[in-house]
Order: sequence, then C-alpha cells, then structure tokens
Amino acid sequence: MSWGKEAEEIKRRRTLALKQGGEDAVRRQHDKGRLTIRERIDRLSDEGSFRELGQGAGVPHFDEDGNLVDFEPGNYVLGFATLNGRRIALGGEDFTLKGGSPNPAGLRKSVYAEDLALQYKVPLVRLHEGGGGSVAGAGGAKGGARPARPLGDPVFSTPRFLSVAQILGEVPVATGAMGPVAGLPAARLVASHFSVMVDTAQVLIAGPKVVERALGEQLTKEELGGADVHAKSGVIDNVATSEDDALAQIARFLSYVPDNVWQLPPDTEPGDDRNRMDEGLLSIVPKDRRKPFQMRKIIKAVMDDGTFFEMTKKFGPSLITGLARLNGKSVGVITNDCMYYAGAMTADAAQKLRRFVDFCNTFHLPVISLVDEPGFMIGSASEKSATIRHGTAAIAAVMQSRVPWASVIVHKVFGVAGAAHFGPGGFVLSWPSAATGALPVEGGVAIAFAREIAASPDPEALRKELEEKLASGQSPFPRAEGFSVHELIDPRETRPRLCDWLDWVEPRRNLKLGPYTTTMRP
Repeated sequence: MSWGKEAEEIKRRRTLALKQGGEDAVRRQHDKGRLTIRERIDRLSDEGSFRELGQGAGVPHFDEDGNLVDFEPGNYVLGFATLNGRRIALGGEDFTLKGGSPNPAGLRKSVYAEDLALQYKVPLVRLHEGGGGSVAGAGGAKGGARPARPLGDPVFSTPRFLSVAQILGEVPVATGAMGPVAGLPAARLVASHFSVMVDTAQVLIAGPKVVERALGEQLTKEELGGADVHAKSGVIDNVATSEDDALAQIARFLSYVPDNVWQLPPDTEPGDDRNRMDEGLLSIVPKDRRKPFQMRKIIKAVMDDGTFFEMTKKFGPSLITGLARLNGKSVGVITNDCMYYAGAMTADAAQKLRRFVDFCNTFHLPVISLVDEPGFMIGSASEKSATIRHGTAAIAAVMQSRVPWASVIVHKVFGVAGAAHFGPGGFVLSWPSAATGALPVEGGVAIAFAREIAASPDPEALRKELEEKLASGQSPFPRAEGFSVHELIDPRETRPRLCDWLDWVEPRRNLKLGPYTTTMRP
C-alpha cells in the first residue's frame, strides 16, 4: 500500500495554485500592463531558485463525492530564492485573487514574511500590489450575505507590527509598489530601507471613494497617491519607469548591503584605479562663490565609475543621498545640491539626512560627506515646517553614529547645520575652495555692519569691500595651519586620499557589528 493517491492530490493542489485567480484574471492583469506576482518573482530571482512556502495554503473545494474539484490558494506568494547568488526571502500579494485584499491564508502568509526573514537572517523583498482588509472581511462576504463578524486577534497575540518594526534593525528590507497599494501594504512599503514605485502605481492610505465619502474631496488615484506625489512627499525613495526597472533597482540596492547586521557589506573587485585623479575636479567649483556647480559631477569623479546609486532624489532635493563604491567597498554618500536653495538644509532635507544616517549605521556603511552646507533654510515657510527641530534631530543622528566618517569640505560650511556633516572621530579633508564660519559673509556683513553701510556715501561699494575682506578670513589655509583639518588637499587627490582612509578604518569595522540602537532625539 502506498501514498500515491495523496501524492497526486498534493501535485494537483499545487497545479491549481499556480493558476492564481484563473485565466481571465491573469489576462486582465496583463491587459493593464502589469505582471503577476509569480512573474515578478521569476524575473527578480536567479533562474529556478524560488522555493515557495505555503503553496498548499488555501481553500479546497470538493464535489458531493469528496473529490477535489478546485483550489483557491492564499493570495500572498512567499518563499526563498537567490538573487545574484545571495539568498533572500521574498513575496507579494496576488492581485488576480480579490485584488490582493487578503484571504485568510494570504493574510497568514503575508504577516509571516518578516518573521521568516528575521529567523533566517536574510534580506526581505516585498512586491506589493493590493489593498488591506476588506469591509466584507477576509472571508469576502458581500451582497446579501451576512456580514463577517471580525473577531480580532486574541489578546495574547504578538502584535502584527512587532516584526515589521524589528526587521528594520536586523536585515535589509527592499519593497516595490508594483500597482495600487493601500492600507497595510502601504504601511509595510514605507517600513523599508529602500522603496521603489513603478510610475503607473499608486500608494494610498485610502482610495478616492473613501476620501470623497469622508472629506468631500474628488480626486483620482494618481492625484491622491501617484508617483509624482510620493517622489516629492518622501513616502518612497525612487520611481521606476517599468516593473523591470523597479526589480533592477531593488537588486542594485541589495548589492550594497550585507545579509544582516552581524555582517559587513560585501566588497567587489575594484574596476577602477584607486589612484585615479580627475583633472576636472580642479576647476569644478567656481572662484565666484555665488555661482552654483554640479555636485553630482564631483561624486562621479571621486567614486568608482558608474557605482553611485542615488536615493530619494526629489524629496528634500537640496541634499543628495545615495550608495556608491570606493575601491570596491560600499559607502554611503551625503552632500548638498547648491542648485536647490543654495544647498541649504530644509525640514525635508533634514528628515532625509536623519533616515539615511540611521540606515548607514544599521548596515555598517562608512559615510563620506562632500560638504557644501550654507546652513538651515530660513524664512517663514522654514519656521512653519519646524526646520530647526528636524535639523537638530539629524545632527543628533550624526552624533550617535558608530560608523567611520570622512568629510571633504568642498565649498561652504556655515551655521549649526554644518555639524550634520561631521561624524564623531571623523576624517576631515578640505579643498582650497572651502569657506567656513558662523554665517556666509553676505548675511554676516548685512547684520554686523548695517549702520556703517547705511551711513556710507556709497553703500554698495562699502558692502562689497567688507564682503571681500571678510571672505578672505574664511580661507581654509588658516584652518590647515591650525590643524583644524587633517589635510588641505588638491581636489584631484580626493579619491586616492579617501581610498587610503577606507584602508585605515577597515580593522575597526568588525568591532561594532550587531544591531544599532539610539536614544531619544529632538
């Protein structure tokens, strides 16, 4: 006697599960220009590497004789795979079943995703498309059916969001919004180290009908939570032009980080000369301190060729954050973009900085700051957005950091905001174009010499004379003479100097592995 009959039923249930919501539902998904969750998993992971968990979770349907006639799978697909040879946990909602709104088995698999990654200490990838719970309940009672009676979780249950919060401190989490995302999936999307949104997707707390019913606002999904909205709101980090682009960005992000906080980020074979000196660096910062320049050109010239991966570009755009490699080692890059508000730190930029510094500290990424900081943004809008509080919280994050810091003073360092670019025990280099002080000379002269300028027969000439005189006092040479920087360097030396620094700090990096903790911040 064998178990052949039962084995055949297992096989049949698996086959039925692979049909997802059925041919018509899959066709509708494709007609919208979107992949199914199984297709997304196949495209992201190494060929043939996906090992599903809970494929047999769902609701079987039997005929009168007890024969299996159909099977409705859980509408969350979950399992392990490898990505460029590294093991990951990954999953996402099956939109072909109930529009991704969880059925009972799908909900159980969904909330297990974080626990799975935590247990095995591997990165987690979520590919979201779907809403949260339905008013009809997970059982899907509608129409004339008796409404579901929500029982809730037992009082002794582990809070659902405990693992969602805990995972952020232990393993990398990368999440994609692949279509409409609302409710719990939207919350899990932002509870990530990296989030990317396809430009045709939407991320919503609640959809248009709910918003209209509650607030009387008539808006489309795109107006409420489209890619343009959330690239600027800071809800997501990056926007993708297609699903394949989103998956590629997730893969690229994960290449910079370790599997968990007990490991260092992986090194790659350097494909760039560590001693390369770019001639363009010598003239990239204009002599006229009022003229802007392209900071991203400096990043490109200093980091390994083609390795800079920018994150959160459109949120807080006066600050640039991203990942890169320097001599094959993963680093976090922070710098200012003087094309926006002269590079001043806004409330949004401060929040962006705090979050990025916490991320670098969590996964042991040395930070390189290319400094061109004119100070906190001023004005009524800045005051109303609590810039000083958010900015001070960002500075606190920097002061609590445990990773090596290298700061290169490229241009300006003024005011309190300048402290956000220098970590404890950091390595400090300066370019000859650097200018430091309590205030930019223009503002300082206007305040300190207001009476003299007003009384002058030629106020504008006196103003310029005083500005030039005080500007000479902000020269980096006196700081170098007083050993206030480790070295004043030729800008072309920046890359080899930073490569040397990475070699120097390498022995201390293993000493601080494990979870990163902080105290309260402003």
